[in-house]
Amino acid sequence: MPTTVLDRDEWEPLMQAHRAAVEDRTRAHLLRRDRGEKHAVEDFLFEYYALTPGRLARWHPGPGVGLAGASRMPRAGWRHYVTLGDVVALDRAGFLEARGRTVEFVRGLLEATLSRPATLGCFGLHEWAMVHGLPENGVRHENWPLRLGAEGTDEVTRAHTIRCSHFDAFRFFTPTAAPLNTLQPTRETQVAHEQPGCLHAGMDVYKWCVKLEPVVPSGLTLDAFDLAREIRRLDMQASPYDLTGLGLEPVRIETPEGKAEYVSRQRDFAERSNALRTRLLGVLAQVSGGTPARMSP
Repeated sequence: MPTTVLDRDEWEPLMQAHRAAVEDRTRAHLLRRDRGEKHAVEDFLFEYYALTPGRLARWHPGPGVGLAGASRMPRAGWRHYVTLGDVVALDRAGFLEARGRTVEFVRGLLEATLSRPATLGCFGLHEWAMVHGLPENGVRHENWPLRLGAEGTDEVTRAHTIRCSHFDAFRFFTPTAAPLNTLQPTRETQVAHEQPGCLHAGMDVYKWCVKLEPVVPSGLTLDAFDLAREIRRLDMQASPYDLTGLGLEPVRIETPEGKAEYVSRQRDFAERSNALRTRLLGVLAQVSGGTPARMSP
């Protein structure tokens, strides 16, 4: 049974406010999609993390909260919800049966990340390593020019020490750039390498909220989305691409001034992502009830 039951006049305004907040954040993306336009920065949160604006707009109260008067509404048929008389609440036991392994993995990853100091000063060189040795018409965002051209970009990459700890960034390195990385992260070593200074690890807090839908309260998911969007902007501002046409001034990490700006913003993101990790761990503790999650075979 839920520990708290909200009457309909309590939870409906929360649901509507969340939907309005999501619509405000996704309106431009949906307009571009209807026009067949691509955005090198904003589309990432919907393409890579694979949660549609419609799904993001679904409001979830989180564990321990029941919604009175919701038994005849679509929510009653959503996966991992259960109806108890006229009250709809999360089916915690069913979720753990189905997603217990994911809960345990995410919990272990978040705890390991929080246990480490932020490693700063990578300067976003992972994006440079993703185009190393490629002609300008062969890069991922081929509609956007490289600020320094292909040769200048490769020169910056060679002149720096690349220390990318995040597998899901490293796996996109070009064959000529991968050996230049001081680490060779794999999926199996992800927990051992993850650290809070990594921009991609910060964006991934949103990914874990998405993967643990619907047990994560929507307020936390939306906070993680907002942070991921901010981080993505720095990620691409510090990249080798010239995105001034999108209103993004470059963070010129090839200069001392650019490096200083990058590290300052990176430190702020590390602190904010750690706060979200702590909140998410609190949710997982509620879900598992302080006991190990049951593992589905």
